[in-house]
Amino acid sequence: MKRVITTEKIPIKLWLDEVDAGTLIQAKNLANLPFALNWIAIMPDAHLGYGMPIGGVMATDGVVVPNAVGVDIGCGMAASRLSLTEIDKESIEKIIGQVKNRIPVGFEHNLTAQEWEGFDEAPDIPVIQRNLGSARKQLGTLGGGNHFIEIQTGSDGHIWLMVHSGSRNYGLKTANEYHKKAQQLCQRWHSDIPDRDLSFLPIESDEGGEYYAAMNFCLKFAQANRVLMMKKLLDVTASVTGASVEHEINIHHNYAAFEKHFGRNVLVHRKGATKAATDIEGIIPGSMGTCSYIVKGLGNRESFMSCSHGAGRIMGRKQAIRELDLTKEQKKMKNIVHDLYSKDKLEEAPGAYKDINEVMNNQKDLVEITVKLTPLGVVKG
Repeated sequence: MKRVITTEKIPIKLWLDEVDAGTLIQAKNLANLPFALNWIAIMPDAHLGYGMPIGGVMATDGVVVPNAVGVDIGCGMAASRLSLTEIDKESIEKIIGQVKNRIPVGFEHNLTAQEWEGFDEAPDIPVIQRNLGSARKQLGTLGGGNHFIEIQTGSDGHIWLMVHSGSRNYGLKTANEYHKKAQQLCQRWHSDIPDRDLSFLPIESDEGGEYYAAMNFCLKFAQANRVLMMKKLLDVTASVTGASVEHEINIHHNYAAFEKHFGRNVLVHRKGATKAATDIEGIIPGSMGTCSYIVKGLGNRESFMSCSHGAGRIMGRKQAIRELDLTKEQKKMKNIVHDLYSKDKLEEAPGAYKDINEVMNNQKDLVEITVKLTPLGVVKG
């Protein structure tokens, strides 16, 4: 931990030296919520979000805050260690070319419905049922923004595959619907909260119970989404290289869950934060031009056993397109197979993100690095 702010109702514990003004205001708003417990934890990749900073962790008593989970419910990471110990550029290019044909990116969906037993267990909640048809075609798709697929070489001598994606439109629809309900209820109750974007739902209310059930289904969908993409990625990789899988990890970093901390059950909200309980495996990606890390949690109680979910942005997408130099950013991608060939793709360039080395250095008390992964090829959403 770097420092503690004690000017608000409860402390704010930060794992970074500097935080921008907007993110700090949001952190202070969290610290003044009547139901926030113990303190607010701000991870080293923190930056501005809707209501709650991305990279924020909050424990609550009896309420759930939709915007403290975020709009991409269940967004997270999957990583697979392969039997492969080396791979040439030609093979990487073949894999990426085939993957682009098999895994839809951006706003693209599958042309046909995908199979998943979880669809038969979809809860009878209107927002879930309304979007069931489209979700069947969204399963196994990457999405846009900072979602990616990568081929990497690890410090353990193995080639790794990595996928970053979430619950697609399911999470967005669920988040927006229940945030709107929370705003309406908080207005009706005249709730004393510092920001309407932090409107909440009592977990024992009908609305709170529905949101929690819908959120958990979105988590399952997001995990299944990564599983299907990883299967397609592995199938392609095996056809090109003959590699097999030796180890797999699949985790969320946008969710809320009941956990026991300091002798009581609380609802921990992690928005752009990864669980880092003792010895639990985690994945912390860098930018498309920098290293990612497989980590082991240290179970630090001060962060509610959490760590960063990535490098974290230092500039918005439009700002990155305006201000970053395409040639300079391409030089940072030397020896990596990529498609950063036009200025409009600078929103995800390495220069739009914090220094991942600094982020990792700031959380040495939260996680232990087990494998350092260097990118060889990347597909961005």
